[in-house]
Amino acid sequence: MDGSGSKFFSLIDSVLSIVLAASLLAAGPRALAETGAIMIAIGQMKLGSAPTGFTFARTGKGAASEWTVTEDQTASSGRAIEQTSTDRTDYRFPLAIHESLSAVNLDVEIRFKAVAGKIDQAGGIAVRLQDADNYYVVRANALEDNVRFYRVVQGRRDALR
Repeated sequence: MDGSGSKFFSLIDSVLSIVLAASLLAAGPRALAETGAIMIAIGQMKLGSAPTGFTFARTGKGAASEWTVTEDQTASSGRAIEQTSTDRTDYRFPLAIHESLSAVNLDVEIRFKAVAGKIDQAGGIAVRLQDADNYYVVRANALEDNVRFYRVVQGRRDALR
């Protein structure tokens, strides 16, 4: 499968591109207290810059991840966060990690679109993130046409069933 005609991915509209395993849980405790809902204002971030409020990491090998705010007319805000590195190292999972918040019983929503990639075309959301080598992630992969739940311990990823 080349990832271009998947019926699963035709239903997903975009916000984030390529590989995103981000703990997009909060804009901070103050915002949670004020509204009860958290939104990451990608549309207000500066084009061509690294997204504000994020730190970046990588699970596995290869070059560091490169994240940029980019224009995307298909995104509701007109902008997206894109992982732009073309590093083709196998077992390389770039992370964009939003500032953390400790909370329970969350409803989290993420939209992404797989734009390119020969090794991987995937995205997801990480939870219980301790560091770049220890977390859980729900990951959708356009090349494999699947959605999986993984536990990452000491940089080793295992599928949970």
